Parts: sequence; structure tokens; C-alpha cells
Amino acid sequence: MVMGFLFVLNTSCRKDDYHGNFSGSRALTTLERTVIPITVPTLPVTVLPNEIAKFSQYGLGAWYYGPGLPFQKRLDLMPAAYVNNTVTNAAHLLHFFAMTDIHLTDKESPAQVLYLGLANNGNSSAYSPNMLYSTHVLDAAVRTVNTLHKEQPFDFGISLGDNCNNAQYNELRWFIDIFDGKRINPDSGPKDDPIPGPGNDYQDEFQAEGLDMDIPWYQVYGNHDNIWMGSYPENDYLREAHTSEDILNIGDVFTNPLGIDSRSFYVGVVDGRTKYGNVIGAGPVETTPRLKVVADPNRRSLLRKEWMSEFFKTSTKPSGHGFSQSNIDNDFACYSFEPKSEVPIKVIVLDDQQRSDIFDVHSQGALDEERFKWLISELDKGQAEGQLMIISSHLPLNLIGYNTPNPYMDNKRLLEKLQTNPGYPNLIMWIAGHRHRNVITVEKSPDPNHPELGFWLVETSSLKDFPQQFRTFEIDRNSDNTISIFTTNVDPEAEDGSFAALSRSYAIAAQQIFLPSAINQFYLPPTGVYNAELVKQLSPEMQIKIQKYGTPIKK
Repeated sequence: MVMGFLFVLNTSCRKDDYHGNFSGSRALTTLERTVIPITVPTLPVTVLPNEIAKFSQYGLGAWYYGPGLPFQKRLDLMPAAYVNNTVTNAAHLLHFFAMTDIHLTDKESPAQVLYLGLANNGNSSAYSPNMLYSTHVLDAAVRTVNTLHKEQPFDFGISLGDNCNNAQYNELRWFIDIFDGKRINPDSGPKDDPIPGPGNDYQDEFQAEGLDMDIPWYQVYGNHDNIWMGSYPENDYLREAHTSEDILNIGDVFTNPLGIDSRSFYVGVVDGRTKYGNVIGAGPVETTPRLKVVADPNRRSLLRKEWMSEFFKTSTKPSGHGFSQSNIDNDFACYSFEPKSEVPIKVIVLDDQQRSDIFDVHSQGALDEERFKWLISELDKGQAEGQLMIISSHLPLNLIGYNTPNPYMDNKRLLEKLQTNPGYPNLIMWIAGHRHRNVITVEKSPDPNHPELGFWLVETSSLKDFPQQFRTFEIDRNSDNTISIFTTNVDPEAEDGSFAALSRSYAIAAQQIFLPSAINQFYLPPTGVYNAELVKQLSPEMQIKIQKYGTPIKK
């Protein structure tokens, strides 16, 4: 075992198996190889997540490439007597990618909440060492998408939300500009250069590759795009804090009865002049010196209308990335689109965030009357027009109405509406992010005589937190006119010595330090790779219709 640059190379592997030896000619997915963290024994001392210089000393963040994981065929939605030993994949219908929860972070903003990430071990949205390289990881993911696109073209891509960590203008512009292939300055405030010279530290400008211009991409609205730290609606005090020179003084909104009105601690900032991004100015007000930062107007927080408007300031397609002027005028972040004109598939993009005027910090997703009726209308139209349907949202179905007293709509009633005969047999899948998990849940039909009322719920892990993956989806028509959804986890390209590889190491170290904590039990595990073929029964009408569609698969 050889240690170096925070990485461990497993000397039992072939040279080609060493992490970071990406050739640039093709991207390897988790079907071919997986990232395996090296187990860390019980540490003799406590190592905090911001003590980056200690990681290699205690073996934190080390990993190697292990074998790939093949597709697991899932027949959970099929009738009990179903046998598909002779069934083959007959035609390709749709190919797309989904990424989520990159949490691009202005680490020098005085309105982040680093202190809670250090004091409440496990809240990676508050602090995680890999936040230094969030822009570099997104660029690596885009490069990987481009490489995969050359091998098998994508019909579209979708971001499932939480592009930003703190609903800030500069965080959102980094996201859009990385997709547009612009030059990225991940610094804010005054120009910092911890290690003199270009391209050698987390503050240096870099040239983003940009998404292949042939791939249209669409956007979902996330809670960290929407409200302060994804946890509380912006008010005057918080809005002023974003662009202030004073580090935010606040209380823990989850545990302090005064919450946002408490003045208990300074949230802290990353000192962008330091090699490891030292956290300064964080701690209880009684014992922490009050520090100043250089204010930056680009740290301003965005209203929903302003946030959606930024997606029209882009060079990639389509204009608005799903949002229309009507969305902005009506302050409404739901829409639908048909990604491939020659295939009857419709994607329904659902904003399932809590409304700010009735926000509860302990609750999760929500649908008010307007959004619920809109969703049902879109499903009704898709069903009537004979379209297969995919719902895309930031929060998964099972968090709608979660921990909310008397919600307008909760997940149980919504699921009942979706699956009560005649229901929506053309709904094939619901995809989501938010929980930073790789999880596939089966929503079986409650009526054994109508198995077509079942659908799949697919959650995708965060690009920020380990395992830092996105997913690809390929939908095929089968020879018996069922459909198969092949979903594959993909690790962004991480060349040896790159900032993306360093971020992966830091993300692994953070998880090794954070676990097992209560908040991570809700958000992070399970984070393992899960590649699956999800088989779905269609209604008799769609079985007849679908025979006409798709690109035949060569045998």
C-alpha cells in the first residue's frame, strides 16, 4: 500500500485499474468499475472534517477501483406468473442523464453556516471539506457526460435541483456557466491565491469544457436553490447578510426555539487565502472574535422568479432550460416537455418545495392545491394522448407532506390518486434527488388485476457528497411490449492529481468522519452503487401502441 496525495493505490491491481488513469477516449461507468473506500480503523484521536491536513495521516479518504456491478433485473412490478426467459430488448426509446445536488458553494460567503457543519457532526450541506472543489466536480461530470455522449448519444439531460448551496446568484451562475463552457472563477470577494501560480489551488480560474451543444438540458427547482441554506425562507436579515461584510450571527433553526431570531453564534467563513480553506470566524458569540469579510454583490440571494430568469442567459439549449416566460410571470416552477418527438414519452417537472408563507423547518416536500391540480392535469393529458410519463422533482414522492401537520396533500393520498383504477398506468417512473441517496423503490399496484398501475421511484445520489455520482437512464421496448429502464451510476472522470480526484478523497473522508450520525442516517446511507434493469408492465392499449416506436436493437 503506497500513500501519496491523500490517495491509496492498491498494489494488487493492474496499472490500468489505478484510479485517475482516465485515457480520455471513453468513460467507464460503475458497470465496469466502482470506487471502493479503504476502511479506516477506529481513530486514536478525534479528527474534525475541517482538519484536512490530518486526513492522510490517519488514512481518511483513501480509495481504489474495484470491480463493476452488473444490472440487477427487477421484476417487482410484473405479475407473479410472469416469466421473461425468452424476452429480449427490441428497440431503444430514450436515453438521458440525471444529476443532482452538486451544491455549488460560495465558501467565502458570510451567510453560509459552516459552524453547524462542524458543531453538529454530519451536516455536510453546512460544511464539508469537498465544498472547496464543487465547481471542479461539476465540470468533471459534464466532461464525463460528453464522453458518454460520443459512445451513445443522449436525448437530453436533467438537473434535479440544489445547483446552489445557498440560493446565491454567483452559485447559480457557476452552474449555468460550467454547462455553457465559460471560464470559471470559483473565488468570491477579493482575489485569493493560496498557492501562487495558475491552476494549482481551489481559488484559481479554470476553463470549463461545457456540455456538448447537441444535448438539451432541463432544470428542476431545489430547496437549496429556493431558500437560505435549504432550511429557512429568506427574510430581510438573511438577505442583507449575503452581501454584508459581517459574518452572519444566528441560532440553530432546527433546535433553538428562537431559531432565525436567535443571535447565538457566528456561522464562519472559509479563509480563501489558505491552502486547506481554514474556517475562521465560527463559534459562539461569547467566545468568538467578530471578523469582517470583503462584501461581494454577486452573493445576493435570488427570488424564485430571478432564479428561473437566469436560465435564459445561456448558450446551451433550450432557452430557459424548461422554464418559460409564463413560469416567471406566474412565479410557478412546474412545466412539462416531450424530449423526443418521434417517441410518445413526456417528462413532467414538478416543483415540490414548501411554500415560504407556510414553511415549517421540520417538514419536507409539499404540494399546494395549484401544483397538485397542475400535476393531475398533466397526467390526465399524457394518459389521454397515449404518452409514457416520467415525473421529475427534487424531493421524492415519499417526502411530500412528510412531518407536516394537516398538509393539503401528502404522499399516501397522492400515491392513492396515482394508483386507484383507472389511475395512470402510463406513469413509468418518478425520479428525484434531495436525500443524497442511490435508492430504487418499487411502488407496486394495489390491484393485482392491473399491474400496469405500478411505477418505479429512482433517487440519485449527490454530486457533492460521496459517492458523487450521476445516473444514466436508457428506456427500451422489449419483445413482449413491456419496457425496461436501465439505470446506471456514473462516477465523474477523476484524473490522478486532479481537483475532482481530490474532492472525491475529501468526500470519502467527510463521510468516514460524519458517520454514524442521526442526520446522515436520514440523508446519506445507502450510498452504494446500484445498477438495475427495471421492468414495467404496460396497459393493453400501450402494448399495442408501443410496437410502432423505437430504434431497433441489432442482435
